[in-house]
Amino acid sequence: GHTDVVPVSPDGWTKDPHGAELIDGWVWGRGAVDMLNITSSMALAVARLARSGWKPKGTLIYLGAADEEAGGDWGVSWLMNNHRDAMKTDYVLTESGGIPFKAPGGMRLWTVIGEKGVAWRRLIIRGRPEHGSRPLYADNALVKAAEVVRRLDAFRPRAVISDEWREFVARMGFDPEMASTLTDPDHIWEGIAELPPALGRTVHACTHTTAAPTVIHGGNKTNIIPDKVTLEVDIRKLPGQTREEIDGFIAEALGDMAGSVEIEVIHDDDATISPIDTPLWHSMERASHKLRPDATLLPTVSTGGTDARFFREFGIPAYGFGLFSDAMTLAQWSSMFHGNDERVDQESLRLSVEVWEAIARDLLG
Repeated sequence: GHTDVVPVSPDGWTKDPHGAELIDGWVWGRGAVDMLNITSSMALAVARLARSGWKPKGTLIYLGAADEEAGGDWGVSWLMNNHRDAMKTDYVLTESGGIPFKAPGGMRLWTVIGEKGVAWRRLIIRGRPEHGSRPLYADNALVKAAEVVRRLDAFRPRAVISDEWREFVARMGFDPEMASTLTDPDHIWEGIAELPPALGRTVHACTHTTAAPTVIHGGNKTNIIPDKVTLEVDIRKLPGQTREEIDGFIAEALGDMAGSVEIEVIHDDDATISPIDTPLWHSMERASHKLRPDATLLPTVSTGGTDARFFREFGIPAYGFGLFSDAMTLAQWSSMFHGNDERVDQESLRLSVEVWEAIARDLLG
Protein backbone atom coordinates (compact mmCIF):
# COMPACT_ATOMS: atom_id res chain seq x y z
CA GLY A 1 0.00 0.00 0.00
CA HIS A 2 1.18 3.54 -0.61
CA THR A 3 1.21 6.05 2.22
CA ASP A 4 1.21 9.32 0.26
CA VAL A 5 -1.80 11.22 -1.07
CA VAL A 6 -2.42 13.86 -3.74
CA PRO A 7 -2.88 17.58 -2.99
CA VAL A 8 -6.25 19.04 -2.04
CA SER A 9 -8.33 22.05 -3.07
CA PRO A 10 -10.11 22.64 0.27
CA ASP A 11 -12.74 24.96 -1.23
CA GLY A 12 -14.29 22.00 -3.03
CA TRP A 13 -14.80 19.96 0.14
CA THR A 14 -17.75 19.97 2.51
CA LYS A 15 -15.58 18.52 5.32
CA ASP A 16 -11.99 19.10 6.45
CA PRO A 17 -9.93 17.16 3.85
CA HIS A 18 -7.27 16.44 6.48
CA GLY A 19 -9.62 15.90 9.41
CA ALA A 20 -10.14 12.14 9.18
CA GLU A 21 -13.58 12.73 10.68
CA LEU A 22 -15.91 9.81 11.34
CA ILE A 23 -19.42 10.97 10.44
CA ASP A 24 -22.44 8.66 10.26
CA GLY A 25 -20.28 5.61 9.59
CA TRP A 26 -18.02 7.25 6.99
CA VAL A 27 -14.37 8.29 7.37
CA TRP A 28 -13.78 11.56 5.50
CA GLY A 29 -10.42 12.80 4.25
CA ARG A 30 -7.84 12.83 1.49
CA GLY A 31 -6.60 9.28 0.92
CA ALA A 32 -9.76 7.57 2.16
CA VAL A 33 -10.06 5.60 -1.09
CA ASP A 34 -6.66 6.34 -2.65
CA MET A 35 -5.40 4.34 -0.91
CA LEU A 36 -5.10 4.68 2.84
CA ASN A 37 -8.19 2.49 3.26
CA ILE A 38 -6.26 -0.39 1.67
CA THR A 39 -2.92 0.47 3.30
CA SER A 40 -4.48 0.57 6.78
CA SER A 41 -6.75 -2.45 6.36
CA MET A 42 -3.79 -4.53 5.12
CA ALA A 43 -1.77 -3.48 8.17
CA LEU A 44 -4.60 -4.47 10.50
CA ALA A 45 -5.09 -7.82 8.74
CA VAL A 46 -1.39 -8.66 9.07
CA ALA A 47 -1.44 -7.63 12.73
CA ARG A 48 -4.47 -9.83 13.40
CA LEU A 49 -2.84 -12.79 11.70
CA ALA A 50 0.34 -12.31 13.73
CA ARG A 51 -1.54 -11.96 17.03
CA SER A 52 -3.56 -15.09 16.31
CA GLY A 53 -0.39 -17.20 16.23
CA TRP A 54 -1.02 -18.24 12.62
CA LYS A 55 2.06 -19.58 10.84
CA PRO A 56 2.03 -19.16 7.05
CA LYS A 57 3.44 -21.76 4.68
CA GLY A 58 5.67 -19.19 3.08
CA THR A 59 6.27 -15.52 3.82
CA LEU A 60 3.66 -12.78 4.11
CA ILE A 61 5.15 -9.30 3.63
CA TYR A 62 3.45 -6.01 4.43
CA LEU A 63 4.89 -2.99 2.61
CA GLY A 64 3.87 0.62 3.08
CA ALA A 65 5.70 2.80 0.55
CA ALA A 66 5.72 6.50 -0.25
CA ASP A 67 5.96 8.38 -3.57
CA GLU A 68 3.34 6.44 -5.56
CA GLU A 69 1.41 9.61 -6.34
CA ALA A 70 4.59 11.23 -7.68
CA GLY A 71 5.39 8.31 -9.99
CA GLY A 72 7.00 5.88 -7.55
CA ASP A 73 10.60 6.59 -8.61
CA TRP A 74 11.65 7.07 -4.98
CA GLY A 75 9.27 4.46 -3.57
CA VAL A 76 8.64 0.96 -4.92
CA SER A 77 10.66 1.54 -8.09
CA TRP A 78 13.70 2.50 -6.00
CA LEU A 79 13.21 -0.51 -3.72
CA MET A 80 12.91 -2.91 -6.66
CA ASN A 81 16.09 -1.56 -8.22
CA ASN A 82 18.18 -1.23 -5.06
CA HIS A 83 16.87 -3.88 -2.66
CA ARG A 84 15.61 -6.62 -4.96
CA ASP A 85 16.29 -9.42 -2.48
CA ALA A 86 14.13 -7.79 0.20
CA MET A 87 11.37 -7.21 -2.37
CA LYS A 88 11.46 -10.73 -3.81
CA THR A 89 7.98 -12.21 -3.88
CA ASP A 90 5.73 -14.49 -5.90
CA TYR A 91 2.58 -12.33 -5.86
CA VAL A 92 1.42 -8.83 -4.94
CA LEU A 93 -1.88 -7.37 -3.78
CA THR A 94 -2.44 -3.61 -3.92
CA GLU A 95 -4.98 -1.05 -5.16
CA SER A 96 -7.61 -0.67 -6.65
CA GLY A 97 -10.58 -2.98 -6.74
CA GLY A 98 -13.24 -4.85 -4.84
CA ILE A 99 -16.09 -2.54 -5.80
CA PRO A 100 -19.37 -4.48 -6.11
CA PHE A 101 -21.57 -3.41 -8.98
CA LYS A 102 -24.53 -4.79 -10.84
CA ALA A 103 -23.47 -5.89 -14.31
CA PRO A 104 -25.88 -7.22 -16.94
CA GLY A 105 -24.77 -10.75 -16.01
CA GLY A 106 -25.06 -10.28 -12.24
CA MET A 107 -23.03 -8.87 -9.35
CA ARG A 108 -19.35 -8.34 -10.10
CA LEU A 109 -16.28 -7.29 -8.09
CA TRP A 110 -13.96 -4.90 -9.92
CA THR A 111 -10.50 -6.55 -9.89
CA VAL A 112 -7.48 -4.91 -11.49
CA ILE A 113 -5.11 -7.21 -13.40
CA GLY A 114 -3.17 -4.54 -15.28
CA GLU A 115 -2.94 -0.88 -16.09
CA LYS A 116 -2.38 1.46 -18.98
CA GLY A 117 1.02 3.04 -19.47
CA VAL A 118 1.85 6.60 -18.48
CA ALA A 119 3.07 8.82 -21.32
CA TRP A 120 3.08 12.32 -19.85
CA ARG A 121 4.23 15.00 -22.28
CA ARG A 122 5.06 18.69 -22.06
CA LEU A 123 4.09 20.67 -25.15
CA ILE A 124 5.84 23.99 -25.75
CA ILE A 125 4.05 26.53 -27.95
CA ARG A 126 5.94 29.63 -29.01
CA GLY A 127 4.85 33.03 -30.32
CA ARG A 128 6.24 36.57 -30.42
CA PRO A 129 6.06 39.17 -27.63
CA GLU A 130 4.20 42.37 -28.51
CA HIS A 131 2.12 45.03 -26.81
CA GLY A 132 -1.18 43.64 -25.59
CA SER A 133 -3.09 46.68 -26.85
CA ARG A 134 -2.59 45.62 -30.48
CA PRO A 135 -3.68 41.97 -30.65
CA LEU A 136 -4.71 41.88 -34.33
CA TYR A 137 -2.37 39.58 -36.31
CA ALA A 138 -0.26 39.03 -33.19
CA ASP A 139 1.60 35.72 -32.85
CA ASN A 140 0.01 34.96 -29.48
CA ALA A 141 1.34 31.72 -27.96
CA LEU A 142 -1.63 31.53 -25.60
CA VAL A 143 -4.15 31.70 -28.44
CA LYS A 144 -2.27 28.95 -30.27
CA ALA A 145 -2.12 26.89 -27.07
CA ALA A 146 -5.89 27.19 -26.75
CA GLU A 147 -6.25 25.64 -30.20
CA VAL A 148 -3.82 22.86 -29.24
CA VAL A 149 -5.96 22.11 -26.18
CA ARG A 150 -9.11 22.11 -28.31
CA ARG A 151 -7.65 19.71 -30.84
CA LEU A 152 -6.39 17.30 -28.18
CA ASP A 153 -9.80 17.28 -26.51
CA ALA A 154 -11.67 16.77 -29.79
CA PHE A 155 -9.38 14.03 -31.16
CA ARG A 156 -11.04 10.62 -31.52
CA PRO A 157 -8.44 7.91 -32.20
CA ARG A 158 -9.54 4.49 -33.35
CA ALA A 159 -10.41 2.00 -30.60
CA VAL A 160 -8.06 -0.89 -29.85
CA ILE A 161 -9.84 -4.15 -28.97
CA SER A 162 -7.45 -6.30 -26.91
CA ASP A 163 -7.88 -9.83 -25.62
CA GLU A 164 -8.24 -8.41 -22.09
CA TRP A 165 -11.03 -6.14 -23.28
CA ARG A 166 -12.87 -9.01 -24.96
CA GLU A 167 -12.60 -10.99 -21.70
CA PHE A 168 -14.01 -8.03 -19.74
CA VAL A 169 -16.99 -7.69 -22.08
CA ALA A 170 -17.67 -11.44 -21.99
CA ARG A 171 -17.59 -11.57 -18.17
CA MET A 172 -19.85 -8.52 -17.87
CA GLY A 173 -22.68 -10.54 -19.41
CA PHE A 174 -23.89 -7.93 -21.92
CA ASP A 175 -26.56 -8.99 -24.39
CA PRO A 176 -25.07 -10.23 -27.70
CA GLU A 177 -25.81 -7.00 -29.57
CA MET A 178 -24.15 -4.75 -26.99
CA ALA A 179 -21.22 -7.15 -26.60
CA SER A 180 -20.68 -7.05 -30.36
CA THR A 181 -20.86 -3.25 -30.40
CA LEU A 182 -18.37 -2.86 -27.54
CA THR A 183 -15.83 -5.08 -29.30
CA ASP A 184 -16.20 -3.43 -32.71
CA PRO A 185 -13.80 -0.48 -33.18
CA ASP A 186 -16.08 0.97 -35.85
CA HIS A 187 -19.16 1.09 -33.59
CA ILE A 188 -17.90 1.21 -30.02
CA TRP A 189 -18.89 4.87 -29.62
CA GLU A 190 -22.52 3.87 -30.20
CA GLY A 191 -22.25 1.45 -27.28
CA ILE A 192 -20.52 4.01 -25.04
CA ALA A 193 -23.39 6.44 -25.62
CA GLU A 194 -25.90 3.89 -24.32
CA LEU A 195 -24.04 3.11 -21.09
CA PRO A 196 -24.24 4.95 -17.74
CA PRO A 197 -21.66 7.77 -17.78
CA ALA A 198 -19.32 6.18 -15.18
CA LEU A 199 -19.15 2.91 -17.11
CA GLY A 200 -19.00 4.69 -20.46
CA ARG A 201 -15.93 6.66 -19.36
CA THR A 202 -14.26 3.42 -18.32
CA VAL A 203 -15.10 1.70 -21.61
CA HIS A 204 -13.65 4.62 -23.53
CA ALA A 205 -10.45 4.79 -21.48
CA CYS A 206 -9.86 1.02 -21.64
CA THR A 207 -10.11 0.92 -25.43
CA HIS A 208 -8.44 4.17 -26.49
CA THR A 209 -5.23 6.08 -26.07
CA THR A 210 -6.35 9.10 -24.05
CA ALA A 211 -4.94 12.62 -23.70
CA ALA A 212 -6.04 15.07 -20.99
CA PRO A 213 -4.54 18.59 -20.95
CA THR A 214 -4.01 19.22 -17.23
CA VAL A 215 -1.47 22.02 -16.57
CA ILE A 216 -0.74 25.22 -18.50
CA HIS A 217 1.74 28.04 -17.90
CA GLY A 218 2.27 31.15 -20.00
CA GLY A 219 2.56 34.89 -20.05
CA ASN A 220 4.18 37.20 -17.52
CA LYS A 221 2.28 40.49 -17.67
CA THR A 222 -1.22 41.55 -18.61
CA ASN A 223 -0.17 43.94 -21.37
CA ILE A 224 2.37 41.65 -23.08
CA ILE A 225 1.41 39.16 -25.79
CA PRO A 226 2.87 35.87 -24.47
CA ASP A 227 5.70 34.38 -26.51
CA LYS A 228 5.78 30.98 -24.78
CA VAL A 229 3.21 28.62 -23.24
CA THR A 230 3.92 25.21 -21.75
CA LEU A 231 1.13 22.66 -21.65
CA GLU A 232 1.33 19.38 -19.73
CA VAL A 233 -0.75 16.51 -21.07
CA ASP A 234 -1.65 13.29 -19.25
CA ILE A 235 -1.49 10.66 -21.99
CA ARG A 236 -2.26 7.01 -21.15
CA LYS A 237 -1.19 4.34 -23.59
CA LEU A 238 -2.58 0.88 -24.20
CA PRO A 239 -0.67 -2.41 -23.84
CA GLY A 240 1.95 -2.76 -26.57
CA GLN A 241 2.05 0.91 -27.56
CA THR A 242 5.49 2.47 -28.03
CA ARG A 243 6.86 5.98 -27.60
CA GLU A 244 6.90 6.32 -31.37
CA GLU A 245 3.19 5.55 -31.51
CA ILE A 246 2.52 8.22 -28.89
CA ASP A 247 4.48 10.72 -31.02
CA GLY A 248 2.26 9.74 -33.94
CA PHE A 249 -0.86 10.09 -31.78
CA ILE A 250 0.08 13.69 -30.87
CA ALA A 251 0.98 14.55 -34.46
CA GLU A 252 -2.33 13.22 -35.76
CA ALA A 253 -4.28 15.08 -33.07
CA LEU A 254 -2.58 18.41 -33.78
CA GLY A 255 -2.64 18.13 -37.57
CA ASP A 256 -1.01 21.11 -39.30
CA MET A 257 0.06 22.55 -35.92
CA ALA A 258 2.24 19.55 -35.05
CA GLY A 259 5.39 20.92 -36.67
CA SER A 260 5.31 24.13 -34.61
CA VAL A 261 4.93 22.45 -31.21
CA GLU A 262 7.95 21.23 -29.25
CA ILE A 263 7.45 18.04 -27.22
CA GLU A 264 9.28 16.92 -24.09
CA VAL A 265 8.86 13.60 -22.28
CA ILE A 266 7.92 14.06 -18.62
CA HIS A 267 7.35 10.39 -17.77
CA ASP A 268 6.95 7.25 -19.84
CA ASP A 269 6.05 3.74 -18.65
CA ASP A 270 4.66 0.85 -20.64
CA ALA A 271 1.31 -0.77 -19.86
CA THR A 272 1.46 -3.94 -17.75
CA ILE A 273 -0.81 -7.01 -17.51
CA SER A 274 -0.90 -9.97 -15.09
CA PRO A 275 -2.32 -13.44 -15.92
CA ILE A 276 -5.35 -14.58 -13.95
CA ASP A 277 -4.75 -18.33 -13.94
CA THR A 278 -2.61 -18.19 -10.78
CA PRO A 279 -2.92 -19.60 -7.24
CA LEU A 280 -3.40 -16.09 -5.84
CA TRP A 281 -6.25 -15.33 -8.24
CA HIS A 282 -8.03 -18.52 -7.22
CA SER A 283 -7.49 -17.68 -3.54
CA MET A 284 -9.04 -14.27 -4.18
CA GLU A 285 -12.03 -15.97 -5.79
CA ARG A 286 -12.55 -18.32 -2.86
CA ALA A 287 -12.02 -15.69 -0.16
CA SER A 288 -14.30 -13.10 -1.74
CA HIS A 289 -17.00 -15.71 -2.37
CA LYS A 290 -17.15 -16.42 1.38
CA LEU A 291 -17.81 -12.75 2.09
CA ARG A 292 -19.81 -11.90 -1.06
CA PRO A 293 -21.33 -15.17 -2.34
CA ASP A 294 -23.46 -13.18 -4.80
CA ALA A 295 -20.48 -11.68 -6.64
CA THR A 296 -17.73 -12.92 -8.96
CA LEU A 297 -14.40 -11.31 -9.84
CA LEU A 298 -14.23 -9.17 -12.97
CA PRO A 299 -10.67 -8.79 -14.34
CA THR A 300 -10.13 -5.23 -15.51
CA VAL A 301 -7.30 -3.05 -16.79
CA SER A 302 -6.94 0.14 -14.75
CA THR A 303 -6.79 3.46 -16.56
CA GLY A 304 -4.62 4.92 -13.78
CA GLY A 305 -1.19 3.90 -12.57
CA THR A 306 -0.22 2.05 -9.39
CA ASP A 307 2.89 0.57 -7.80
CA ALA A 308 1.83 -2.82 -9.19
CA ARG A 309 3.54 -2.05 -12.49
CA PHE A 310 6.99 -2.16 -10.88
CA PHE A 311 6.38 -5.78 -9.85
CA ARG A 312 4.80 -6.80 -13.16
CA GLU A 313 7.86 -5.45 -14.99
CA PHE A 314 9.84 -8.21 -13.23
CA GLY A 315 7.28 -10.90 -14.10
CA ILE A 316 5.51 -10.86 -10.71
CA PRO A 317 1.70 -11.11 -10.96
CA ALA A 318 0.08 -8.17 -9.16
CA TYR A 319 -3.62 -7.49 -8.62
CA GLY A 320 -5.61 -4.52 -7.38
CA PHE A 321 -8.28 -5.66 -4.95
CA GLY A 322 -10.08 -4.99 -1.67
CA LEU A 323 -13.72 -5.43 -0.71
CA PHE A 324 -16.28 -2.66 -0.44
CA SER A 325 -19.84 -2.64 0.84
CA ASP A 326 -22.91 -1.89 -1.25
CA ALA A 327 -22.86 1.63 0.20
CA MET A 328 -19.98 2.46 -2.16
CA THR A 329 -21.10 2.66 -5.78
CA LEU A 330 -18.75 2.35 -8.75
CA ALA A 331 -19.54 5.90 -9.86
CA GLN A 332 -18.98 7.31 -6.37
CA TRP A 333 -15.75 5.39 -5.88
CA SER A 334 -14.23 6.42 -9.21
CA SER A 335 -15.20 10.09 -8.78
CA MET A 336 -13.39 10.36 -5.43
CA PHE A 337 -9.95 9.39 -6.76
CA HIS A 338 -8.09 12.73 -6.68
CA GLY A 339 -11.52 14.38 -6.29
CA ASN A 340 -13.49 16.24 -3.65
CA ASP A 341 -15.17 14.81 -0.53
CA GLU A 342 -13.14 11.60 -0.53
CA ARG A 343 -14.51 9.15 2.05
CA VAL A 344 -14.95 5.47 2.85
CA ASP A 345 -17.56 3.70 4.95
CA GLN A 346 -16.64 1.66 8.00
CA GLU A 347 -18.28 -1.47 6.62
CA SER A 348 -15.97 -1.38 3.60
CA LEU A 349 -12.97 -1.11 5.91
CA ARG A 350 -14.18 -4.13 7.86
CA LEU A 351 -14.76 -6.18 4.73
CA SER A 352 -11.31 -5.28 3.38
CA VAL A 353 -9.61 -6.44 6.58
CA GLU A 354 -11.52 -9.71 6.40
CA VAL A 355 -10.80 -10.36 2.74
CA TRP A 356 -7.04 -9.77 3.16
CA GLU A 357 -6.99 -12.15 6.11
CA ALA A 358 -9.03 -14.75 4.24
CA ILE A 359 -6.82 -14.57 1.14
CA ALA A 360 -3.65 -14.99 3.22
CA ARG A 361 -5.05 -17.99 5.05
CA ASP A 362 -6.25 -19.58 1.83
CA LEU A 363 -3.03 -19.09 -0.15
CA LEU A 364 -0.52 -19.69 2.66
CA GLY A 365 -2.51 -21.94 4.99
